Amino acid sequence: MNKADLVAKITKDAGLTKTEATKAVNAFIETVTDALVKGEKVILVGFGTFKVVERKARKGRNPRTGETIKIKAKKSPKFVPGKALKEKVAK
Repeated sequence: MNKADLVAKITKDAGLTKTEATKAVNAFIETVTDALVKGEKVILVGFGTFKVVERKARKGRNPRTGETIKIKAKKSPKFVPGKALKEKVAK
């Protein structure tokens, strides 16, 4: 499912216009992104948690040359599914 499919599904299920559904999806994405940039968690009970994790600097290997390289530390977004979501997917 891509963003257009998601908007179409929300339009149908929530009885919104396509424009309203698009605004809602965009607002959700923007809000989650802004919270993660601020270092906050976004917790949706039963669905999951969006959070930022810090990845430590490490050594890696260039697969083409086999040369050892340094990989810098960085922050990365992470999604951890909630219990209810895990159970529904597992069925």
